[in-house]
Amino acid sequence: MSNTTYDLIVIGSGPGGYVAAIRAAQLGLKTACVEMRATLGGTCLNVGCIPSKALLTSSEKFAEAQHSLAMHGVKVGSVSLDLPAMMAHKDKVVKENTAGIEFLFRKNKVDWLKGKGRVVTAGQVAVEGASGTQTYATKNILIATGSDSMPLPGVDVDEKRIVTSTGALALAEVPKSMVVIGGGVIGLELGSVWQRLGTKVTVVEFLDRILPGMDGELSKTAQKILAKQGMEFKLSTKVTSAKNDGKKVALTLEPAAGGAVEKMDADVVLLSIGRRPYTEGLGLDTAGVALDQRKRIVVDHHFQTNVKGIYAIGDVIAGPMLAHKAEDEGVVCVEMMAGQSGHINYDAIPGVVYTWPEIASVGKTEEQLKTEGVAFKVGKFPFSANGRARAMGDTEGFAKILADAKTDRLLGAHIIGPDAGTMIAELALAVEFGASSEDVARTCHAHPTLNEVVKEAALAVDGRPLHV
Repeated sequence: MSNTTYDLIVIGSGPGGYVAAIRAAQLGLKTACVEMRATLGGTCLNVGCIPSKALLTSSEKFAEAQHSLAMHGVKVGSVSLDLPAMMAHKDKVVKENTAGIEFLFRKNKVDWLKGKGRVVTAGQVAVEGASGTQTYATKNILIATGSDSMPLPGVDVDEKRIVTSTGALALAEVPKSMVVIGGGVIGLELGSVWQRLGTKVTVVEFLDRILPGMDGELSKTAQKILAKQGMEFKLSTKVTSAKNDGKKVALTLEPAAGGAVEKMDADVVLLSIGRRPYTEGLGLDTAGVALDQRKRIVVDHHFQTNVKGIYAIGDVIAGPMLAHKAEDEGVVCVEMMAGQSGHINYDAIPGVVYTWPEIASVGKTEEQLKTEGVAFKVGKFPFSANGRARAMGDTEGFAKILADAKTDRLLGAHIIGPDAGTMIAELALAVEFGASSEDVARTCHAHPTLNEVVKEAALAVDGRPLHV
């Protein structure tokens, strides 16, 4: 048993965990963070959000040099790919970001307890490290262990030919063909990376559309644009097996509703059917922490479990598995732990797909509002009518705003187009403040900017867009 007693021990150093640890230290709590990786940052910084965005950006530049620069009067010679250099850039970005977290821990006097963390009981955390297991006393425990890739029966991952997102970020060569199992965010983003670099990508999705959690019109438009880029789709289809013979992966597919078996081969298969909370091996059963049917930790509005002094945030509890959701929960959790008030509006948490064009949403979808019986108005505006988008040569997509039919309060916003992930922040703020579509429409937007599409969509709610 260590002689050091902490006010808070955070298990997991992903975006939720490390942000919570830093905020707790700022509030005067003696804080430690347990991490079993060799570097801080969790899945997001090491093998998730950050490296994938590095490869997405690099592959976009490669595709732009091949197909788009000539339109702007920029002539280039033969364009070739240096994959090792691209991967080296990705690794450098990861190293800089993870080292940055280590610096912030030192700056804020957060102790890094290196090893695998386990809850012994309320008030005690065991850390299994290289030199053995050490137990630490703490007033509070915060579980922020995130999630890992969801398995699929009949598909055995080897991270060489049958890969998760982790393996897809580190392929040694560009495969000729890739089957992506799952038409969600991760599959479309990483599929886009390799499609741009020369891979024939086929997305197999069990449901009848890609991006099933997003607005239906948005996902339909996204599929059309991605198909035009060369991505192929097999919807309402399930993969029943994938076998690596050392040279290829042999897949068997069936219609989701049942039917004839289809065979196909691929050089690489990316399994990306979702993620599951990382709650195994944490000692939660011994500590008496309650889980729901999906193995998520059950918490109250203070993020406290049924065991006093044990809290949880991020991917291990209910809600969207998003890094920024975990960050906000971590901050609110420790602020309430320190006696302050906290608040999260889950309707104001944006979601972004970093394909090109980007896809972003906040608030309710049309389908959700119809199911809930909420009367609403729709305003849409295309990027093709925006001056800045024309100048950039990026005119695909639109912005859509959904507002309450009676009060005009903004209920949801959905964008597919260039820099949609940045543009959605304005609308997330509008939802957070309870703004109306008229508030957005009457806000002066700089010209010429892509954000004028948002203003025009807000004007369209009232049937008065100016530029269409």
